[in-house]
Amino acid sequence: MASITAPKFGPLNWLEGFALTATLQGFPIFAAASLMVKLLGDGRGSSPVLTIALASVFYSIFVISVGSAFPKLKSGYEAQFFDASLSLSEKIARWRGKPTTSLQLMASVLLLSLLATIAG
Repeated sequence: MASITAPKFGPLNWLEGFALTATLQGFPIFAAASLMVKLLGDGRGSSPVLTIALASVFYSIFVISVGSAFPKLKSGYEAQFFDASLSLSEKIARWRGKPTTSLQLMASVLLLSLLATIAG
C-alpha cells in the first residue's frame, strides 16, 4: 500500500536539507582536514570541534547557494535533500543509492581510518 505524504513546511524542509548537507558532506571533509593538522603537529592543544562545526556550516551555506543558483554546476549540491515530498530517511536512502555517493563514502571512511590510525 502506497502512502501519501504531505509536503513539509518550507523552513523545516530547508533546515533538514541544510543539516543533511552539513552532516553527510561537509563534516567528513573537515574532520579529515583536522586530523591532517593534528598529524602535522600544528594543533597547539586546542579542540577542533568548533572549527569543524563552523567549517561544515559555511561549506553547506556555500554549496546550497551555488548549487541552487547554478543547477548544472557540479558543486556537491543534492537537490533531493530539499525535496519536501520525501521523508528524512527517504532523502538519505536516495542519496546513498547513487554510485558517486558510494565512492565518496568509501573514500571518506578509508581516509579517516588511515588518519586516525596514524594520529592515534
